[in-house]
Amino acid sequence: MQKAEKDRSTLLAQSVFMGTLALLFVLPVIVGAYLGSWLDDRAQGYSFHWTIGLIIAGLVIGLINVYVYVRERD
Repeated sequence: MQKAEKDRSTLLAQSVFMGTLALLFVLPVIVGAYLGSWLDDRAQGYSFHWTIGLIIAGLVIGLINVYVYVRERD
């Protein structure tokens, strides 16, 4: 019982864990959106194709990041 009490996560530790998960998921999506928007501005005739494609790629990369982080944490 004492070991379980000692190993229990604090509110701060849980908040840091959730914040890390959020950054691991959101940053690739934001980078994909900005990079896609920049590429769409550079290429003539493509209004949003790069943006949509790289947002989807960012979502996939973000999900993989979260999965790997949670698996390593356990």
